[in-house]
Amino acid sequence: MHRITDEQRRIRLGRRHLLAPSVRAAGPVEASDAVVALHATDAATLYLSLCARLADANTAVVERALYDDVSLVRLLSLRNTLFAMSRDVAPCVDASTARAVAVKERRTFLKHLAEDGNGLDERWLAGTEEATLSALTARGPSTGSELSAAVPALRTKITVFPGRKWEAVQGVTTRVIRLLAADGRIRRDRPRGSWTSSQFRWTGGTSWPALPVAEARAALARRWLLAYGPATEADLKWWTGWTLTDTRRALAATGAEEVRLDDGATGFVTPGDTAPEPPTEPWAALLPGLDPSAMGWADRSFHLDPGHRPALFDRAGNIGPTVWWNGRIIGGWAQRADGEVAWRLLSDPGRAAAEAVEAEAARLAQWVGDTRITPRFRTPLERELSS
Repeated sequence: MHRITDEQRRIRLGRRHLLAPSVRAAGPVEASDAVVALHATDAATLYLSLCARLADANTAVVERALYDDVSLVRLLSLRNTLFAMSRDVAPCVDASTARAVAVKERRTFLKHLAEDGNGLDERWLAGTEEATLSALTARGPSTGSELSAAVPALRTKITVFPGRKWEAVQGVTTRVIRLLAADGRIRRDRPRGSWTSSQFRWTGGTSWPALPVAEARAALARRWLLAYGPATEADLKWWTGWTLTDTRRALAATGAEEVRLDDGATGFVTPGDTAPEPPTEPWAALLPGLDPSAMGWADRSFHLDPGHRPALFDRAGNIGPTVWWNGRIIGGWAQRADGEVAWRLLSDPGRAAAEAVEAEAARLAQWVGDTRITPRFRTPLERELSS
């Protein structure tokens, strides 16, 4: 069996994820496709991840891709999380993952309506959704609050988990909008604030080709292997949120080739993708929390020292802002109130690494400008550096 070393995996990461300066992307779609899909739960993360991979980092080109030509779209999909991806990738993600997520979301909400005991049912939900869509058509792009003001049914409140210790009263606006977005009937439009804001307006959605599920899973697995391979079936299962059976079937459908990893585990690559890749020039990167290069594998030991985890992860397992050197995570960073990008190395990779990190921090500070960034998922080192 062919062996691919951890060093080769780090070289692949730097080149295929477009992190070395010589391979950075010309535009957001190229940058997105390089990592298949990007976390979009935190609005700022999407911009930070893309601009770290752009030769000319600026928010305007990302905004154009998201809201003008809509060449990047957001889908509630992988691991029941919001991701952004190109229109080429979206049909595979939609059919392989997002459709099942949408069905589960609707089933859960209908269960909560039934438990509320006020006669709210599937018919009521369908009427509320149609009224919301009509209001959106009449008003144009609107926030959830604006839609709630226009549609009386959206101002309904329900009791979720009645009789249990986590019982709570909730409004239905967010839940209904979430269902409409999950079904692709609406999508996020420009936020009310800056690019770091999560208070989105909503507009008409996009429908995707109805690909066979197995075909879509195989296509997505193939893209993922090209970006993240060699990787294990456990890595793909974690990244997608699929069952182990579905993961194995998708890998088999790609014709994935087995390789041996440094720790003795069996990894997979696309057929024939075993040749060594020459190193890029030395590179540093400052990546945001939840960046794909940090979250692409269940087992990150080839690029992350386990001793760094307590400083860089929150209690839920979300990684915060990270500093990279030649494919390894070597520290973390944060932005202070005065705009300074502060960083700390958790190991000593040498003077050249420190100088490269300093230069990359200056590049980040320059394009971020007067914007202030606070990650949604805060980690111990990020909190300490930002204070």
